[in-house]
Parts: sequence; C-alpha cells; structure tokens
Amino acid sequence: MTDYSRIDAYVLRLVEESTPECTAWNLEKLREGKKGNWNYIDGCMLTALMNMSEITGDDRYAAFAESVTDYYVQEDGSILTLEPDKANLDDINEGRVLFELYRKTGKNKYRLAADRLRAMLDAQPRTPEGNFWHKAIYPNQVWLDGIYMAQPFYALYEKNFGSGDFSDTVKQISNVRKHMYSEEKGLYFHGYDASKTAFWADPVTGCSKNFWLRSLGWFAVALADLCEILPDGEGRNCLADIFRELMGNMRKYADPDTGMYWQVPDQAGREGNYLETSGSAMMAYAMLKGARLHVLPEEFAELGDKTFHGIMDKYLTFTDTGLNLGGICLVAGLGPENNRRRDGSYEYYISEPVVENDAKGAAPFVLAYTEVKKRNSI
Repeated sequence: MTDYSRIDAYVLRLVEESTPECTAWNLEKLREGKKGNWNYIDGCMLTALMNMSEITGDDRYAAFAESVTDYYVQEDGSILTLEPDKANLDDINEGRVLFELYRKTGKNKYRLAADRLRAMLDAQPRTPEGNFWHKAIYPNQVWLDGIYMAQPFYALYEKNFGSGDFSDTVKQISNVRKHMYSEEKGLYFHGYDASKTAFWADPVTGCSKNFWLRSLGWFAVALADLCEILPDGEGRNCLADIFRELMGNMRKYADPDTGMYWQVPDQAGREGNYLETSGSAMMAYAMLKGARLHVLPEEFAELGDKTFHGIMDKYLTFTDTGLNLGGICLVAGLGPENNRRRDGSYEYYISEPVVENDAKGAAPFVLAYTEVKKRNSI
C-alpha cells in the first residue's frame, strides 16, 4: 500500500525550506542566485498548496501561499516586481490565488490586484485571429503554455468580478484548435506564429516543428480547470469537446509500463528521449479531474491514477534529506530571435537540463496527488 503520508511530508518540507523571497522549488532563481519575484513558477505551487489545504484540512499549506501573496501584493493592489510593459502572460498565472484569498480574508488589496492583472489582459497585444501574444518579446506568437497562464485567471475574474462573459476565452482556445492541432498525430504543436516569420515557424502553417510534453500538459490542465470554472452551456461544451479529443489522443502515447509520457511525446524510445515528470503529472491531473467532473469517462481516472503512481515509482526517491522528485525538464521555449538554440527541434527539447524538485514538476505532481486523494478519499 502506498504511504501517502510521505508525500505530505515532502510538500511540507518544501514549504518549510521556503520564504516569500526565496522558494525552495524555484530552481531557475536559485541557480541564478536571484531573489524571487512575482512569477508563474511560484504561482503554480501556490495553487497546488491551496488545493492541499482544501483536501487535507491542514492550514499550513494555504498559510504559506497567503504569506507569499501578502508579501507581493501591496495595499493599493500594486504587485512588487510586476512589469506590465513586458506583456508577459506568465505573470497572470500567480493571480489565480487572489480570488480565494479575497473570499477568505476580505482584504481589498487582493481584489485590487486582480483588477490590475485583468487590466493587463485588456492591454495585451493580440494576433490577427484575436489571441493574446505570449509576451511582448514574442510578437504574434501563441504558445500552449500561455493558455494555462492566462485563461483560467481570465475566466475566474469573469466569474467572480466580471459580467460572466467567457466568449473570448472560448474563442482563443478554438483558435488554438484551428491553427495548432495536428490531425495526423492528434497533438498540438508547442507554438504558433501568426505572422509565419519566426525562425522556428513553418512558413506555411506558422507552427513549430515538434510537440513538447509540458506545453501539452499546460493546455490539458487549463482545459480541465476551465471545465470546472465555466457554467454549463455552449462555451463549456466547446471546451469540453476539445478536452475530450486531446485526452483521447494522449492515452495512445502513454508508456505502457509506467503510464508516463515522453518529453517529445510522439517519439517514444528515440535516443535521448525520456519519460518526463512535469508533463506526465499534468496529464494525470487533467485526466483525474476530467473524470471527477464527468467530462471524461471514468476510465481516464484509472489512466491518470496509473500515471501518478508511475511517477512515484520512477522518480520519487527517499534520501537522507527526505523525498525528492526527479525527471523534471527545467525549462524549454521557442526563441526569441537572439536565442536560436531554442528552435523547437527534437535535439533542442532533449538538451534542456533535467532537475529535481522544481515547481514546474512538483506543483503538477501535488495537484495530481490532490485529485488522487479526492478519488480515493485517503
């Protein structure tokens, strides 16, 4: 029988080793020797910690998430280190916790901070099709990552403080399905350049060369979360159809032994390719949650459960310092122009560092764990 208490201890250890300015799971900052800032990496983990408190009843997880948010959000709603001029969708993600913290504490600064992030979306440049640019330095580019970074926050804002109009979110994701989906493979390309001029983009389709597991994972998690946020109706039905299609296709790419997925998902076993933790955990979470919401058939809960335990068996190790979660791709992207190493090639994706305990893997693992706990009532 799996000793899940060891996972609880692992997450608490990460919390206890962290401060708002220096989190134990943000390996990019730790490696650079820089202080923390308002960023999506911490944002992913804060969302996971809030979920941990909800499912375990242990307030220590949520208390740390609140302490981080309280540190960065000032009384007037301004956010320390946030640079709106960069038009970076990644910076929207950490705002997801603001709605629950506002409900829980009544602190108006959380509402004001959410208003500021929502205003950033109003100012965000868009492609001719109407999709948000990923960042100012990536003109006319849509990345799957950005769907997760912006759209759940966007929908939560509409649900909590807006008019309840989710049509823009639905339209942007429908555009992703139209332009970034491979009918041949049933997968989505990592990036799309509407201008078709980026060095990594196909001059005909505008898409990048390959499929990257974590970008597919971000997209799957976004769809699962949006199916929970949006009310019943045409918009939710549209997203649910896209979600079901992707999950139905993804299961074909699962490793039969572990249930995990490959860094480059459609090239299993190719030299240099490896079973990657973060994207696998995202798929586990999306499948488990989708089944819980009755958007996906129950068989997907079993598939997600197998993937989660496959990650535990392969990459969760016990050492003198406690548990460590390995197999996590540190980072991957496309460009910009002055960084042509990031060209979307197979060789590029397998060349990025593989690390332990980074939040881009740890947070989805914890999210998947909360769904396992909900399913098994453990």
